[in-house]
Amino acid sequence: MDGNSQNTAPPVEGVAGGGTAYGWSHDGLHTSTSIKGSIDPSEVPSADLVHVWCMPSTANVGPQELPRDLEPINLLAARNERESVQIALRPKVSWGGSGIAGLVQVHCNDLCSTSGDRLVVGQELTMRRVVLVLGVPDALVPLDLPVSQLSLLPGETTAVWLSINVPSTQAPGQYEGDVIITAIKTDAGSLAQCLSKAEKHKLYTELRSCLDIVEPIEEKPLEEMVERVKSARTSIRRVLLSPSFSEFFSDNGQVDMMDEDAISNLSVRVKLHLTVWDFIIPATPSLPAVFGISDTVIEDRFGVEHGTDEWYEALDQHFQWLLQYRISPYFCRWGDSMRVLTYTCPWPANHPKSDEYFSDPRLVAYAVPYRAVSGSDASKDYLQKEIEILRTKTHWKKAYFYLWDEPLNLEQYNSIRTMASEIHSFAPDARVLTTYYCGPSDAPLAPSAFDAFVKVPSFLRPHTQIYCTSEWVLGNREDLAKDIIAEIQPENGEEWWTYVCLGPSDPHPNWHLGMRGTQHRAVFWRVWKEGGTGFLYWGANCYEKASVPSAEIRFRRGLPPGDGVLFYPGEVFSCSHQPVASVRLERILSGLQDIEYLKLYASRYGRNEATALLEKTGLYLGPERYTLEHMPVDIMRGEIFTACRT
Repeated sequence: MDGNSQNTAPPVEGVAGGGTAYGWSHDGLHTSTSIKGSIDPSEVPSADLVHVWCMPSTANVGPQELPRDLEPINLLAARNERESVQIALRPKVSWGGSGIAGLVQVHCNDLCSTSGDRLVVGQELTMRRVVLVLGVPDALVPLDLPVSQLSLLPGETTAVWLSINVPSTQAPGQYEGDVIITAIKTDAGSLAQCLSKAEKHKLYTELRSCLDIVEPIEEKPLEEMVERVKSARTSIRRVLLSPSFSEFFSDNGQVDMMDEDAISNLSVRVKLHLTVWDFIIPATPSLPAVFGISDTVIEDRFGVEHGTDEWYEALDQHFQWLLQYRISPYFCRWGDSMRVLTYTCPWPANHPKSDEYFSDPRLVAYAVPYRAVSGSDASKDYLQKEIEILRTKTHWKKAYFYLWDEPLNLEQYNSIRTMASEIHSFAPDARVLTTYYCGPSDAPLAPSAFDAFVKVPSFLRPHTQIYCTSEWVLGNREDLAKDIIAEIQPENGEEWWTYVCLGPSDPHPNWHLGMRGTQHRAVFWRVWKEGGTGFLYWGANCYEKASVPSAEIRFRRGLPPGDGVLFYPGEVFSCSHQPVASVRLERILSGLQDIEYLKLYASRYGRNEATALLEKTGLYLGPERYTLEHMPVDIMRGEIFTACRT
């Protein structure tokens, strides 16, 4: 795709139906300018050099996104909520040379209230650059704070994702601050002097990692060597194109370091207003959302051997990181015929870490393994010992067993029955979760496929307590959810959960790459409207196998792009070892926070009124009828704020 063509279709149009669907138009602001000749950004207002405008978190801001007018950002957030917005940048002219339009400095200030309370940059405020994955804006790579530099490309839009994490103890009120965008000139002398020890160490570490990747070449298979060289090449290119070396991109010479007055006069200021209200999003999510993490993917990519200290450390890092997204993680490894070993804590029940994991208030549900995870305890009574310990704990009510994924025939259904019978012989109150989208193919439960699907609970009872069904089965017939719920016996502890995976496809809500932002967020609007009491997602890191942390991410063949991948290894984008969230994962968090808003409204006015609010605001009416624009999101949240703040 020609990066300078503004009339090209959005990136990956038709991949699961999205592209840059939010507000796509061709009647944006013109980019013509009267500035000609050599440009010194220290003498020209930045507004004459770069377009700056704001976009909501549901917008897919791709390289061809056209400029809009700059307006102040107005956000609403509860306490213990994360609210995000995007700042888009597009050069009007080039002032940098050597393939880039120029450099901009992005400076974020603290948000302050009139009473002196603050939301601090680097703590409560974070900034991340939106990076393309398969041409779609998805990866959120952290930027330095409070000041960062970005290289802008000619004819392309770059987006910065700004998040505000409001602590549960934050004082309610009106907060204000701004983000200052300044076009700057490259300068070898000044940059060399300004390069901090931390930045130098970052560059050193990155180059050192390149050496580590390519050095151990003896007796390595050719395929692995090729992968290592490609990875090292990517890392070296990333270093060379970083702002630290930007002085070599340009012939503009040196620039004087601008003082505060010059910055104030020349910069573009994005005003940020935040209303924090006194509702506290509960630390314990109201809806269990259990997401799988492949332990074998971690083992392969990070080179950690199963059961070693490094293995436990890697799993612990992933577990702790995902908790911030109101997700209850479980680790998984797949067996034959979709049998799956799932566990939330890699340590056994008698280990102190077990209580630490399971007692965390952010964890709503945890998976108990049917057999030993590490293989260190292969005794027959392993399961019984684990259950006996866990049943003495107050957190036992969170426990569940996930034994088989999507059974298809009588043999697989009977395997679930057998394992569940053993579990229930030790713990009659244990919960077994089964995911399915059909009844056993070789033992029809009813004349039609859907009726057979609906009858699965009566077939699996009492061996399953959590019936977790695919949203794909419902198609656009949301009313069929009532037929499913009618078969569930909540009075006997049974629950109805749902899941998405490679289906349903566009236009239904799902988390595939390229879908609309509201389509991602609508997954949990759908859960609320249909009455599900929990949600499962099969994998958050299930990309293709690689043996180097920084190897290029490849989605699994046969799956829609993005399916099973909600975050990326930090090493793919920088020398950081922290996972990099996707835009889709942030929208998942927003959807789960929407659930808390709706639950608050329902506690005051009833569930029917809360569901009616979804429809009245035009937010969500059904799997093919939900908002494509962001405004109804703000309207719904605003109505709940107005109705429930006193």
